[in-house]
Amino acid sequence: MTSITPRQRITAALFLSQSLFSAAMIAAFTVTPILAAQLSGSDRNAGVPSTFSLVGRALAAYPIGWLMGRVGRRMALSLGYGLAVVGMVMTAWGVMVSSYSWFLLGVTLFGMGRGASEQSRYVAAEVQPLARRAKAIGLIVFAGTVGAVGGPLLVQPSEQLLTTFGQEGMAGPFVLGALLTLVAYLLVLTLLRPDPKVLSQEFSELENGAADGNGRPLWQIFALPPVLLAVAAMTIGQLVMTLIMVITPLYMDQHAHSTQAISWVIMAHTLGMFGLSSVTGWLIDRYGRITLIIVGAAVLILSSILTPLSAALIPLIIALFLLGLGWNFCFVAGSSLLSDSLSGAEKGRTQGAGDVVVALASGAGSLGTGAIFANGGMVAISGVGLAFSLLLMALFVWSGWSRRPALLSPK
Repeated sequence: MTSITPRQRITAALFLSQSLFSAAMIAAFTVTPILAAQLSGSDRNAGVPSTFSLVGRALAAYPIGWLMGRVGRRMALSLGYGLAVVGMVMTAWGVMVSSYSWFLLGVTLFGMGRGASEQSRYVAAEVQPLARRAKAIGLIVFAGTVGAVGGPLLVQPSEQLLTTFGQEGMAGPFVLGALLTLVAYLLVLTLLRPDPKVLSQEFSELENGAADGNGRPLWQIFALPPVLLAVAAMTIGQLVMTLIMVITPLYMDQHAHSTQAISWVIMAHTLGMFGLSSVTGWLIDRYGRITLIIVGAAVLILSSILTPLSAALIPLIIALFLLGLGWNFCFVAGSSLLSDSLSGAEKGRTQGAGDVVVALASGAGSLGTGAIFANGGMVAISGVGLAFSLLLMALFVWSGWSRRPALLSPK
């Protein structure tokens, strides 16, 4: 019988923990807008928790990345999941005692946990040889599919269970989320051994023929073309995806679509985002990071063109699926390119800083889409998305398609 290697154990632990956390996150945020409106007394505040979660995510991304470099990946990720557990408990308590302040504080801490969990993809990549890193990142992104499917299915049973104990039923998804995240915390704490940081340094020494040292200053790292291009791919992909996706339910509602029809479109979009991530990783490792980012930009362009052409169900399903797929190509390939461009000593803080930029792009998309839609409708939304997608395409073509191998080199 073949024994499980440390690399396989670490990858499995990261996949399982990310799957559990994703299910907890989606189950919780299924009811978050409703609770925000109820606890605050105004429908205007339904989107406020998403903003607080985003702030927590952005605030935590760089410190968690820095800690990964200082104390190791296992302790930094464990801290992130620990914050998420506390956040879920606080949020559930806020629901039980009807406290909007406790609710928002809990959501913020949970967002900080998300800022840590999203860096799991980089940890999975750094324990793999260069030729398999994109596949590892794709696998961790694919874990989001588990949450997308399992999270909503857990909402009603968790509400019913809490009601039987005489508590507010809508606190159920947060209590369940705390338990799922606690399991994720324990998986990371016990199974990420040896610390992935050690394996990453060993790979760097094999690939570079020398130890990493302390790495380059952050400003110097972000001046490197591969790093700039990687962050640009993830940021613009996130911005375009958020811009169109967030407003689509309102757009469909204004065209008299049912809630079920809207859910079909969001499901197709989620499938595009996560469902094919393993295939994406294989394609990236086979055809290259730059190639798949170019393809991702092209798919985002196609989605931006298709979205406003028809408000019928099938065209919107196709357009939103392509939107998710374009994001997936840009996100996984961009993450792979960034990971390839850094030494082991540079990975944590640089990847954390990159995730801060991506989180801010997500916030800009979600906060700006309403104003753009109010002034120009879906045509204006898609026009902005198209402009950014074309910018991404132009950026990568301008950077030197003929010099693609140089961009793919870790150094």
